[in-house]
Amino acid sequence: MNAPLDIHRFTLEPFDARSFANLCGQFDEHLHQIEKRLDIEIRNRGNQFELVGDASRTQAAENLLQRLYREAQSGTELSPNMVHLFLQESGLEELANPVETPSVTLKTRKAHIRPRGANQQRYVKAILDHDINFGIGPAGTGKTYLAVACAVDALEREQIRRILLVRPAVEAGEKLGFLPGDLSQKIDPYLRPLYDALYEMLGFETVAKLIERQVIEVAPLAYMRGRTLNNSFIILDESQNTTIEQMKMFLTRIGFGSTAVITGDITQVDLPRGTRSGLKHVMEVLADVPGISFTHFKPKDVVRHPLVQRIVEAYERHENRQPTRPERERAQRETRDA
Repeated sequence: MNAPLDIHRFTLEPFDARSFANLCGQFDEHLHQIEKRLDIEIRNRGNQFELVGDASRTQAAENLLQRLYREAQSGTELSPNMVHLFLQESGLEELANPVETPSVTLKTRKAHIRPRGANQQRYVKAILDHDINFGIGPAGTGKTYLAVACAVDALEREQIRRILLVRPAVEAGEKLGFLPGDLSQKIDPYLRPLYDALYEMLGFETVAKLIERQVIEVAPLAYMRGRTLNNSFIILDESQNTTIEQMKMFLTRIGFGSTAVITGDITQVDLPRGTRSGLKHVMEVLADVPGISFTHFKPKDVVRHPLVQRIVEAYERHENRQPTRPERERAQRETRDA
């Protein structure tokens, strides 16, 4: 039997026509977006609102509208993408039962970066408080971008002397041998997301100068062996493609005054069949070690296009379901043929 619909009334104060128009969007597109996402009906006369739907969802909608109105009053130009991000920030559960999380803002030369949602806030706070940090979850959750932001913030506050961007040289469906240049140059295109984040935060010319002076260093994981990294901020990206031995080698490179952030998605391992991911292994080995933080992101934390979240969730459902008999037989034949 369907739960009775709740009618929830509230007023946005103080009323400002420009901020209110910004909140609603063109032809009320922002309100329609919230209605569709939370499965409620929004009625309003001016700044007086009446929300119809499940009680927890109407309360969540009021919390969201209040937050968006504050953003509009502060001069932020709202857009459908921004409304989507606000919906993503906490998830429906946290919108209905808001929990105060200490706000963290990272300051870089070109931008101030505010983590979105409680999980991103926890992730950044963990990086600021721990020397070794793991960010694990699907693409689009901000793991790498926020790690770079923390590194730039620490560099500009002179807490560290250099930033190292590291990635395992694993073929993700493409053959590295056919790419031009040495190993470092072959892997360079794979580090493009890290470069893009640096350019956004520091500017192209500044990044180029810092790389030239080796304040920012980009290196394949293989080049880390034998080094001790002091006063550095080290980011190991795509760590699901490390072997157990490589992960141990990397973690034992960390020296005094250094911070390490290891990011990865355990659902996208490109290692040869039969090779266990160092990230999956280290999650078991270091789970209870003091001073090491693990932040796990979920599909609801995705802050890209709304379809990205649905794609991640669809893959998750598909991988968790039990295979049918024809699928099991086909997998057995493929294993025999291999």
